[in-house]
Amino acid sequence: MRRHLLLSILLTAIVACSQQNMLQNFASPSEQSDARHYIDLLRQQHYDVIEATIDPSIATSSMHGTLVSMAALVPAGEPTSVTLIGANRLKASGFETVNLTFEYNFSGKWMVANVATKKDGGPTTIVGLNIYPEPNSIEERNKFVLGGKSAFQYLVLGLAIVLPLFTLLTLAICIKTKLRGRKWPWVLFVIFGIGKLALNWTTGQWAFSLLNIQLLSAGAFAPLYGQWTICLSVPVGAIVFLMRRNQLRVEP
Repeated sequence: MRRHLLLSILLTAIVACSQQNMLQNFASPSEQSDARHYIDLLRQQHYDVIEATIDPSIATSSMHGTLVSMAALVPAGEPTSVTLIGANRLKASGFETVNLTFEYNFSGKWMVANVATKKDGGPTTIVGLNIYPEPNSIEERNKFVLGGKSAFQYLVLGLAIVLPLFTLLTLAICIKTKLRGRKWPWVLFVIFGIGKLALNWTTGQWAFSLLNIQLLSAGAFAPLYGQWTICLSVPVGAIVFLMRRNQLRVEP
């Protein structure tokens, strides 16, 4: 039991490190420092410096009042930790945009800050600046927990475990069965499910798409610091094969 716990902790740490390493590839240390500098200017209420850096495309007469309202959302004191949780880079003809999102912790009070800057050969300008107070950390909000979910969510989770096992069992039967004709088309038909039901595990929202195929008829994924999504497909190939197995196999 202790070995499994240590292994889980180790794997979690490896995933966290890989996420951070991936984000660091999208933003250089100097770009991160510049973005955090603009957030610090807002925290320190240096509105004139920020307004001088605002790109003309988003400059408005109410910009000063908007900055004052945003600064009021920032918790008091100095942040105890700052984590890069999102990075996006867009290169187009003549300019480049870097969009960075940070999570700030002010001794238990959380805030998400987003800064987008534009480079077009001249001075760097701000094309986006947003502040979002949060009740807790993004890791806490989006972690996978079993408690407090609906019956539908538990049903989807159960099927996400059962369907791959059912598909693998059918695949083993298919491989061991002597069939008339070629076997590989049936193997491909068995291992893929058709359609996709995607369930957001955190919010309970779901969506269905018919024009999709999915390996082993189930899956789960979470983007960097994002919410978990569980996906299900109908194992049409496995069901059809089991129904027609007696007709397809070679009699001994």
